[in-house]
Amino acid sequence: MIRKILSTKINDSQVNASLLILRLTAGILMAHHGYGKLTNFDSIEPKFMEFLGLSKAISLGLVVFAEFFCSLLLIVGMATRFALIPLTITMLVAVFQAHKGEIFGDGQTAFLYLAIYVTLLLKGAGKYSVDAFLFNKE
Repeated sequence: MIRKILSTKINDSQVNASLLILRLTAGILMAHHGYGKLTNFDSIEPKFMEFLGLSKAISLGLVVFAEFFCSLLLIVGMATRFALIPLTITMLVAVFQAHKGEIFGDGQTAFLYLAIYVTLLLKGAGKYSVDAFLFNKE
């Protein structure tokens, strides 16, 4: 038992289960966050930041698209890498613009999401995903 716990050998099932856990956790939590913005769009918009010359409404709309709709794709593992691009950009803006790069302060949660998204972007959805089912790949 101790030998198994201390083992550094990792098999494909462990990697795929880990990717599923990461996708589900980040996707569900971020979708909930995005749903709050979607359902309270009118009250959040006046307080939202303008970014790169985009209006508050457009900036918030892009964030809702990423946080809610792309997170739904992430949960099921469909078009995963494409869905991760807006999520990664959103978290980069959240960490470095909204939270001024304070990864040990207010930007800590956004930075954790960013790390998860970059990891999934590099590895993909894994075996337990719609991507793998449709394209027979990991």
